[in-house]
Amino acid sequence: MFRKQNPAAGSRPGTLVIADGAPRPVIHVMSYSHDDVQEVDVTSSASLREVLDSPQTHWIDIQGLGDETLIREIAELFAVHPLAMEDIVNIPHRPDAQVFGSQLLIVTRMVRVDDGQHVDMEQLSILVGPNYVITFQERPGDILDPVRNRIRFEQSSHRKLGAHYLAYSILDTVVDGYYPVLESIGDYLESLEDLVVANPNPQIMQELNWLKKQLVNMRRVMWPQREAVYRLVHDSSAYFDESVRLYLRDTYDHCLQTSEVIDMYREMVTSLLNTYLSSIANRTNEVMKVLTIMASIFIPLTFMVGVYGMNFEAMPELKVPWAYPLLWVVMVVTAAAMLMYFRRLGWIGDSTDRNLSER
Repeated sequence: MFRKQNPAAGSRPGTLVIADGAPRPVIHVMSYSHDDVQEVDVTSSASLREVLDSPQTHWIDIQGLGDETLIREIAELFAVHPLAMEDIVNIPHRPDAQVFGSQLLIVTRMVRVDDGQHVDMEQLSILVGPNYVITFQERPGDILDPVRNRIRFEQSSHRKLGAHYLAYSILDTVVDGYYPVLESIGDYLESLEDLVVANPNPQIMQELNWLKKQLVNMRRVMWPQREAVYRLVHDSSAYFDESVRLYLRDTYDHCLQTSEVIDMYREMVTSLLNTYLSSIANRTNEVMKVLTIMASIFIPLTFMVGVYGMNFEAMPELKVPWAYPLLWVVMVVTAAAMLMYFRRLGWIGDSTDRNLSER
């Protein structure tokens, strides 16, 4: 279910709520121009102020939100609006894009597959300023190394373009991160598809329900994320200029593709759940059919045995020497005749294969 870190009712806007156990911030700064890249780890807002004195483009990556004092100092240093900080810190927040004065806040979700098949989602907040981008992450570790490597590459377009293009690159990398996760889910669905028919069992039911839950969570994130990118592309008063919005159109297309794949997989899971229930019902029907056949065969045999098991003295058949073996012959013939009859009806054997061969 949905769980959000909310301040107490009646708290003033901009109240921050730090999650229990949130890791302390690890701050990594990349400062670059067309001919130079500098990287440094900082531990305080004072050190960060010294880094920002240069006129380069800066990417301040903050991994971890466990120090409220440091987070507030950074917010004060960059004059971040209190409502923007509330969206950044009070996790989770619905994916969105909002302009606060000269800054743009994009709230999105990174997704990746942890060890095994667990789909992990993490909120990533992107704060864009005139010559800087600040990314706020819940904890260390992300999927943004491709962006860092492109900045380090001497001929990269990142060196020539500013903070807006950097923000686009980060957002595009986050959206593209859904592809390998969905590919992994697709492969897993294919393996379950074979098992549902060949060997349906309760474990498969649990796996399908788990996949359905993961896809619902991803869809819940991707739809507002897609709307946010759409506004960044088509809003005439959007924060980005036309050159960056051209790239964002491609990101929006990726959002559409991702949404379509998520919906397709949800339909596949629903179909597999129905197939699983049908397979279980068919197995139950087969068991009931076997029991019905056995009961049908033994009903006349039980009748014969019951008749001659009655304690009447005047039963002429009991005095016939060959009556006992004759009764056995009649019982065996009756059982065999019923088996042949059931086979002709298709109750015994593979009636499907026989009908196909007759065609």
